Order: sequence, then structure tokens, then C-alpha cells
Amino acid sequence: MLELDHLLDRFLDLGYRELSSARRLDFVRLLAEQDQRLSDWFMSRAEPPDAELRDLVRHIVEVVRERRLAAGD
Repeated sequence: MLELDHLLDRFLDLGYRELSSARRLDFVRLLAEQDQRLSDWFMSRAEPPDAELRDLVRHIVEVVRERRLAAGD
């Protein structure tokens, strides 16, 4: 899914370095999920059952959205 790839690539550029070690491990867990499930989570069609992943998905969306607005994209 190209949109998902773009979102995660953008987050890697804009916010990954700021993650704690624990959140980086959560990010690795997130990447192990199926693309369709990730798409549902990032498009708010469903929520991750795990609180840490739920928080991370929200964080990724916020980082990408805030930086995009700041850049005028």
C-alpha cells in the first residue's frame, strides 16, 4: 500500500529519532502487522487492541500531520 509506505517513510524522516527505546520497539512490533490492519488503524477505521500500539499510531499521525502543516504541504 503506497499511502501507508509514504506515511511511514515520512515519520521515519520526521519523528523516529525522537522515539524512546521502548517506543522504537513498539514501532518494530507495529511494522510486523499486516498492511490492511495498519491501513485500518492509520485511517481510523479500527484501533489497535494494544494500548502502546494505539498510542504510537496516534503519535505517528500527529507528527506527520503537524510537520506537513508547518511545511505548508
